[in-house]
Amino acid sequence: MNFLQFLLILKARFRIILVTFVVIVLTAMAVTLMLPKSFKATTSLLLNYKGMDPVTGVILPAQLMPGYMATQVDIIQSQNIALKVVEKLGLAKSPRTEEQFQKATDGRGDINNWLAELLLKKLDVKPSKESSVLEISFNAVEPNFAAAVANAFADNYQATSVQLKVEPAQKAAGYFGEQIKTLRDNLEQAQGRLSKYQQDHGITNIEQSFDVENMRLNELSTQLSIAQSAAIEARSRSNNAMRNAADSPDVALSPVIQSLKVDAGRAESKLADLSERLGKNHPQYQSAASELAKIKSQLNAEIHSTATSVNGSSSINQQRESELRIQVEMQKKRVLELNRARVDMGVLLKDVDTAQKAMDAVTQRFSQTSIEGQSNQSDIAILNPAIPPLKPNSPKMLLSLVMAIMLGGILGIGFGLFAELLDRRVRSRDDISNILGVPVFAIIESKPKHKSRRLFPRNNAGLLTA
Repeated sequence: MNFLQFLLILKARFRIILVTFVVIVLTAMAVTLMLPKSFKATTSLLLNYKGMDPVTGVILPAQLMPGYMATQVDIIQSQNIALKVVEKLGLAKSPRTEEQFQKATDGRGDINNWLAELLLKKLDVKPSKESSVLEISFNAVEPNFAAAVANAFADNYQATSVQLKVEPAQKAAGYFGEQIKTLRDNLEQAQGRLSKYQQDHGITNIEQSFDVENMRLNELSTQLSIAQSAAIEARSRSNNAMRNAADSPDVALSPVIQSLKVDAGRAESKLADLSERLGKNHPQYQSAASELAKIKSQLNAEIHSTATSVNGSSSINQQRESELRIQVEMQKKRVLELNRARVDMGVLLKDVDTAQKAMDAVTQRFSQTSIEGQSNQSDIAILNPAIPPLKPNSPKMLLSLVMAIMLGGILGIGFGLFAELLDRRVRSRDDISNILGVPVFAIIESKPKHKSRRLFPRNNAGLLTA
């Protein structure tokens, strides 16, 4: 079928097409006029997901996720929000609503859930593609009711978003509160162990005590070294003095001995001088000899006394060395005990410090979550509240008319073609060629005067057929 044949079919079946077109258009207009008017109210919400929390100052990274807007749409269209809208508007308290519920469900189920499902069917939530704006639309027969429901959904969504953010913070605050009690007990126990250890060992400041005792140990060690050197030297002098007291340096350096040696030298010189002039029985000689013997006796006694004092000094140094060695050993034990005590106290102090840090961290988180749990701030703002629309949203007469014209034209042409298929006619020379399978050589356009003189019957298109 070419385009010319198609046009000829449309021309031949024009009545069918026109009737179908008129019927479709009139039916659509009648149905449109009979349909009840529906008003659509829209509330615009702004989701400030790029801001920061006004209480904690922390950027909300969860809102940067790709599915954030879809999640918010699902929350708005949830049964929970719809039930809150039903309760806020008091829809279930209307006698007319109760009557409709009885007719629709025979009294089975909950009227609030039934109303919530009806509201959700007429609710439309559309997020913007390139912005953070959500539009909540509701269709209703009454414009005021449509605006009230749209605003109610926006208000309850805003309140629910705050509740969804606050409830986890409140639960976390409760958890942290319980943890604070446990950590406080742990801190008190650690401090009690540290205090008891200090009392048992008489320690006030372990570091200061360790420094003092260590310094004392150093001093005693120094004194011990000096005493050991002195004892060795005194022992050598004592041994020398005991073996040869006269030649001992300690004996020789004694002033008394030196004086006695000088006196003995003088007495010997005097005695030698008298021996040359006088005999041994001479009184002067005997007197000088007695004086020399006395001086030597005193010298020997003094040498023995000095040697004895040197030996006594050696004994004193040895005794001092022994006492210092004992004190050094005792001080070493004291320092070692303090060192062990410092290690033990370091462990106890670390336990206290760890418990204190854990307590401080949990207390900080508890304060933060407590503030978050008491916050009523929301990152959702109502940009444009819904107002009662002045014009109905549906039915749309112009759109219905355009759709009816398009549908009527398509159905009319379809019915025309269908009628042509049921009653096929010859309408052009191409039809003759297709039906007879022979080419058309001529077309007679003139009409005879009398119908009875026609040699061949003429079809509707004025073509001669064999």
